Amino acid sequence: MVYAFQGYIPVVHESSFVHPLAAVTGNVIIGKNCYIGPGAAIRGDWGQIILEDGVNVQENCTVHMFPGKSITLKESAHVGHGAIIHGANLGRNCLIGMNSVIMDDAEIGDESIVGAMAFVKAETKIPSRSLVVGNPAKVIKQVTDEMIAWKTKGTQLYQQLPEDCHDTLREVEPLREVPKDRIVQENTYETLRDFMKK
Repeated sequence: MVYAFQGYIPVVHESSFVHPLAAVTGNVIIGKNCYIGPGAAIRGDWGQIILEDGVNVQENCTVHMFPGKSITLKESAHVGHGAIIHGANLGRNCLIGMNSVIMDDAEIGDESIVGAMAFVKAETKIPSRSLVVGNPAKVIKQVTDEMIAWKTKGTQLYQQLPEDCHDTLREVEPLREVPKDRIVQENTYETLRDFMKK
C-alpha cells in the first residue's frame, strides 16, 4: 500500500517492488531495484526518507524518524527481517541484521555489518567496514574482504527479487496436496560460516 500524506506522494522507481502488504507513506523516495517486503512500514510523514538504488527493506521492518529529520539508506543497504531504523542513516552496502534497532542520528558506515538483535544507541557513529554486535552495540572487529563479498552476494539476490516479483508473484488459491513434479529449489547462497570455509 502506498499512501499520500499532507500532499507528499511517495516516489517509487518502476524497477523496484513494494509488496502489497507493505506500507509506504508520504515523503519517501525509492530508487532503482529496491525490494520492500510484506509487513514493512516506511513512514515519511514527519521527514524525508530516501532509499538509494538497490536497497532492500525486508519483512516487518520499520523506517521512521522524529519530526524534522530526513534520512538516507545509501546504495545497496540491506535491512534484515524485523529491524527498526529510527532516524538513522545507513552507509553504502551495509548490512543491518535481523531484529536489530538503529536509533536516531546514528550513522552506520559504508560496508559495515550490524549483527542480529544489536541495539545501536542514538548518535552512535560506526566507522566504515565495522562488525558491530550487542546491546549496546560495540565494534568488535573490521569487516574482511571475504565477509563483504558474502554480504554483497546476498544483496544481489534481493536486487534481482523485484524483477522476479513483478514477473511471477500472483495471489492464488493454495493447492491441497504437493504435486509429484514439484521442483526442488537450488541452493544459491550459503551461510557466512560455509562461505568462509572455502
